[in-house]
Amino acid sequence: MADITSDPTEPQRDNISLIICCENLGTTSSSNAGIYRALREGLATSASLVVPAPWARAAAAEYRGEDIGVSLTLVAECDLLKWGPITYAPSLLGGSGGFPGTVADAWEHADLDEVRREWRAQVERAIYWGFDVTHLSLHLPGIELRPEFFDAYLETAEEFRLPVRLANRSAEKIAGFPFHNLATGRGVVFPENCLSIQSVHGETDIAVTLSQCTQGINCISLDAAIDTYELRTAYRDWEQPVSNLALLTSSHLKEAVEHRGMNLVGYKHLRNLMRSEPQR
Repeated sequence: MADITSDPTEPQRDNISLIICCENLGTTSSSNAGIYRALREGLATSASLVVPAPWARAAAAEYRGEDIGVSLTLVAECDLLKWGPITYAPSLLGGSGGFPGTVADAWEHADLDEVRREWRAQVERAIYWGFDVTHLSLHLPGIELRPEFFDAYLETAEEFRLPVRLANRSAEKIAGFPFHNLATGRGVVFPENCLSIQSVHGETDIAVTLSQCTQGINCISLDAAIDTYELRTAYRDWEQPVSNLALLTSSHLKEAVEHRGMNLVGYKHLRNLMRSEPQR
């Protein structure tokens, strides 16, 4: 692991909050074990559940009140691990019988009414299973960069009064519309700055990532899992979530966050903020 403490003389920064969110809860038993370990023994503050995935119900059985949101799903990207809609939604099926494998396929074939019903059902099922749902994200981010899918995403957030994760403002040039302003105008709250874990020469460099945090609420999203045959079979890049789990439960990450003077928060903080505002 690369050095993560950086220059010890660098001053700490104030008013910087950080959400560390684990993705893909429910996809494998390996992910469930790793994510709950990251939440209970490590520095992860939140996680996102893939409701249609095969191990989602097992994740619900292991839930102990952690900060869990729903990763709204229209795609099943793994060749050997598939899941599909939980509603009757023919337009959301790919050639394998489950969800399509890419965002582009979902864009091309999905009926928006079926998308809305499916996403609403995914949130409702998580609530029925006993999760105190704290936020919404998207399984395979980027699907919201089409205006019609973004609108369905915001409608779901408005209906359940939940914050969302959005791509950073720089992606608005790709999308061609101001999705940050649109979300703000509709009273939907989101982290101002979403980051990916950076690597230098193949090694995780959390100092580089944390240096990109800005004042306000930042979010790092990453997978975490224990190393099993199941994980190695399901994911080609299985080493990354295993490495991420080691990082999340390490003293190195704790030292780096403390050195930067950051406040660790969960999405529940944003949900409370959003629900404290008058409904529009």
